[in-house]
Amino acid sequence: MPRALLSVSDKTGLVDLARGLVDHGYEIVSTGGTARALTDAGLAVINVSDVTGFLEMMAFDELIEQIDIGGPSLVRAAAKNFRDVLIVVDPRRYPDVLHELDRPSGPSLEFRFALAQDAIAYTGQYDTAIASALARFSIDRGQFVRSDSGSSAGAAGRIDLSLEKIRDLRYGENPHQRAAWYQIAQNGARGSISILQGKELSYTNLLDLDAAARIALEFTEPAAVVVKHTNPCGAATGASAADAYVRARDADPLAAFGGIVAVNRVIDAAAAEAIVSTFIEAVVAPDVEEAARPVLARKTNMRVIVADFGPLGDARRSHLVEEMRSTLAGVLVQTRDRVTEACHPWSPSSLPEGLRVATKRHPTDGEWEALRFAWRVCAHVKSNAVIFTDESRTLAIGAGQMSRVDAVHVAAAKARAANVSLTGSAAASDAFFPFRDGLDAVARAGATAVVQPGGSVRDAEVILAADEHGLAMVFTGRRHFRH
Repeated sequence: MPRALLSVSDKTGLVDLARGLVDHGYEIVSTGGTARALTDAGLAVINVSDVTGFLEMMAFDELIEQIDIGGPSLVRAAAKNFRDVLIVVDPRRYPDVLHELDRPSGPSLEFRFALAQDAIAYTGQYDTAIASALARFSIDRGQFVRSDSGSSAGAAGRIDLSLEKIRDLRYGENPHQRAAWYQIAQNGARGSISILQGKELSYTNLLDLDAAARIALEFTEPAAVVVKHTNPCGAATGASAADAYVRARDADPLAAFGGIVAVNRVIDAAAAEAIVSTFIEAVVAPDVEEAARPVLARKTNMRVIVADFGPLGDARRSHLVEEMRSTLAGVLVQTRDRVTEACHPWSPSSLPEGLRVATKRHPTDGEWEALRFAWRVCAHVKSNAVIFTDESRTLAIGAGQMSRVDAVHVAAAKARAANVSLTGSAAASDAFFPFRDGLDAVARAGATAVVQPGGSVRDAEVILAADEHGLAMVFTGRRHFRH
């Protein structure tokens, strides 16, 4: 009787595979948690130690002891002998294996080789994960010391990546550019993301979806964002996903046409109805209710993406600590920017460390709320950025200008064109005002409260200008450039 050795960390589809193998006349050999899962399902299992005569050695506590030697060696050996051994490392392959076993001549050579290729890539990803983990440690006076990822001095001395292609894209930033979508392979595991409907995604669609999701995840309350060219044209919170979306869209309805939407709540039927009432290119959310799916399906070309936003209580959780960008000079790596100073409400009695009121006048309760809202959105607008908001919605956004004064002028011009009053609004600047002219422009536009990092050599001049205008101004002590 032939034997099948099953030992997996991902138990997806395991029992069905094992039953299929038993039906094909195989004895199951297994170990540890895999063996327990199979015996719990009522399957007969031969323990590895009964075959080898050696006890298992699995109970390691230290990181260095967690490095598996036997597993990868076994996988590589099986892959090397693919003509005689089927090695399966991906649960998605299980149905294919059972189908190939049903062939009168057995699994084809092409299929065996494809499994071997998967296996070698899998062990390569495992080795990459080990190398990346160990690169974060050094030895200081005989002790292992973990690098401080918060500083450039503590960055890993080596980064090894294994990228797995998810799919080819329609095109890059322009139709003449080829593009594909990859993800960092983590021991064969995929991130939780699925495409429910719509046209093929393009490179720019994914950039915009990422930009929109980053902003939506700054909020624990229901929030929605509409993005164009990686900049928000509207962001809002609301009583529900539908309410938040409508308020975000109406913040700049002209720019919202053909935009990319992110919602940090499950899309229900009401939200779906609101979304399809507008021409939207793509929408991303944590999930879509069954009742909402036929509503969204009315817009057959609209891309609908479900992604793992993480627990809303930990809205700034990210699957990747670092982000990378290729340049002519190589690859740049930085830790992901998070607006941690705005995780909790701002008030005179509970200001996060680093925040201070710089002016004679302190913000009112409503201004505190508006400043915090503005700060969370402003951090995701391309620099130089100055934006105007109320407590729960953007009013005007000046993005990506060469000077802060220009950014204010752009925002004010958009407000005038949309007949939106900025009187009594809050303004946020992603970096300090180098001169008082930017602050003067903010005051003329109608803002009564301002939040900015501070830190200019002319801070005293800017504070004096704010006092002259009767503005309340808060310094955060932290800049949020976005290039």
